[in-house]
Amino acid sequence: MPLISVVSPCYNEEENVEELYRQVRAVFDGLPGYSYEHIFIDNASKDRTVPILKRLAAEDRRVKIIVNNRNFGHIRSPFHGLMQATGDAAVLLVSDLQDPPTMIRDFVASWEAGYKVVLGVKTQSHETPAMFLVRKMYYELISRLSEIELTKNNTGFGLFDKVVVDALRSIDDPYPYFRGLISDLGFASAKIEYTQPVRKRGITKNNFYTLYDMAMLGITNHSKVPLRLMTMIGFCMSAVSFLVAIFYFVAKLIAWDTFTLGLAPLTIGLFLLSSVQLFFIGIIGEYIGSIHTQVLKRPHVIEKERINLG
Repeated sequence: MPLISVVSPCYNEEENVEELYRQVRAVFDGLPGYSYEHIFIDNASKDRTVPILKRLAAEDRRVKIIVNNRNFGHIRSPFHGLMQATGDAAVLLVSDLQDPPTMIRDFVASWEAGYKVVLGVKTQSHETPAMFLVRKMYYELISRLSEIELTKNNTGFGLFDKVVVDALRSIDDPYPYFRGLISDLGFASAKIEYTQPVRKRGITKNNFYTLYDMAMLGITNHSKVPLRLMTMIGFCMSAVSFLVAIFYFVAKLIAWDTFTLGLAPLTIGLFLLSSVQLFFIGIIGEYIGSIHTQVLKRPHVIEKERINLG
């Protein structure tokens, strides 16, 4: 029977992992033509997540566990877990139950129809309207900036054929923007819309920094537009400054005794120039930081232990 690998990254999800396991098992009970493995990759949880997973793994050998030495973040750990999948296809499914496990049936159906990539696209969400709006605006922005066509409103939730997973392995990116890589590979994809439910248990582990990190990673990995905008804006500001300088010079020659420069233009110009420079230096810093991460070539994670995995 075809083997489906379900990969679930988790961190401090003691209230959700057992329910997630049950829901995934129920899905595959309804897919008798398939076998599955459920790989949980834990990012050094500080609660009871790992003991609960170990109990499940002792009861069901289809549950496989990777425990990291420390918290390696929300980008590296899920990708490493996906690289351990051995199935004919792999499903990336978060542990907070905000991506419905029941959609695996739809993913498998599209996979059987010949698609190598099947993506879940959230068109609506029960999270706070402000956060959903911010996310939507970000997806719109990065789609416009990117040099490739990115899938909007996809968080990485989906099914990926073994061919796709093998292609991702060959890239060997130490800090991958997964959603961008999937689009960059160019495999024909099916998109299945869904409404994201509200988190019922526990609290989100995302914060402003993690969301900002993901946003900047997407931009620096897939677009040179910000760098080119800096060049164009710098040229335009230079031209405007030159024209203003000529205006003041001519005005002073015409009305030498009555025309005064004043401090307001100097102050405004100084603060404007300083702000623009700091903004541009920050953008350059993001690109340099991205290059620095690539050059270091550190492993995605260092594992502490494995259970039911070779």
